[in-house]
Amino acid sequence: MTVRLRLTLLYGGLFFAAGFLLLTVAYVLVTNILEGLPIEVRTNDPFGISQQEQQAIRQSFIDNAQHRLITQSAFALIGVGLIALALGWFVADRALAPLQQVTATARKLSESTLHERIALEGPEDEIKELADTFDAMLERLNEAFDAQRRFVGNASHELRTPLAINRTLLEVALTDPEASDDLRTVGRTLLANNARHERLIEGLLLLARSERELTTRTAVDLSDVATMVLKTAVREDRPDVEIITELTSGPTVGDPVLLEHLVSNLIDNAVRYNADDGMVVVRTGVLDGWATCQVENTGPVVPAYEVQNLFEPFRRLNTDRIESSKGAGLGLSIVRSVATAHGGTVVATPREGGGLIVTVRLPKA
Repeated sequence: MTVRLRLTLLYGGLFFAAGFLLLTVAYVLVTNILEGLPIEVRTNDPFGISQQEQQAIRQSFIDNAQHRLITQSAFALIGVGLIALALGWFVADRALAPLQQVTATARKLSESTLHERIALEGPEDEIKELADTFDAMLERLNEAFDAQRRFVGNASHELRTPLAINRTLLEVALTDPEASDDLRTVGRTLLANNARHERLIEGLLLLARSERELTTRTAVDLSDVATMVLKTAVREDRPDVEIITELTSGPTVGDPVLLEHLVSNLIDNAVRYNADDGMVVVRTGVLDGWATCQVENTGPVVPAYEVQNLFEPFRRLNTDRIESSKGAGLGLSIVRSVATAHGGTVVATPREGGGLIVTVRLPKA
């Protein structure tokens, strides 16, 4: 039972109770007035009528007046009560309209839309106080998320410089012809470890950027994005994986760079976490009125209860956070963040026989 219905029933119940009380008071007052009236019964009979007959006629007149009063008042009370219920229904809707505005704003909030406010206008009553309190809470949340994103971005930028210096020093050391085999082995190991750290930092920077409000909105076709990603991507580590494309037009509006990272991460994950001699199917188009990009891959069996965990940062299937040889564990987190920033959704479902089917839906242009 909604609040609007409860308020309507409460208003109607109080109206009927007040009407019943008023009808009872009117009945008592009218009865007292009728009983106090000097009623005289006249007849053409020369012998007249007895006192008892006069009293009976008088009482019949009072009873008839009382009955008509009760009947007509009851019908009037029911009619006016139904009108009052209808008015109560509309009044309750108008009174709850500000709360509906608060609810609508809360429903569409996410990390990338915390800048929105209710900004309720009207008298300084309890509902406006609630809306203002909610706006103040959103302001604090927005500041907290901005501070967190700035910290991640600044920390990532600060870490990129020493990693780049380390990579340069290691590359120079490996080009030294007098370097021993042990030194070369250690250098290549450190260089690979440094590369993993650089990928992690780049992933954190992209994740922090994708969680901000979009500053660039241009018309983009997902089929063009997927084509560009497939042309420029280099996947020498998995030449055994076959990539199948089913690309049709999927127009949307957003940041082309972020959307390119979205598609790239989907394909990279599908290739990286694949079975030997497996395949990846990349599809784009329009599905149910949404611009859609879907990537399907073969691979290990993914339990249904583990699917949502894969979208959390640094989470991998059946591995802990220490294992990072295949990636930083930020791919699907970035995909979800970019999709959310564009007002879209991402859904992953286990594929029969192993692997995943990841579907990203974005608003159609």
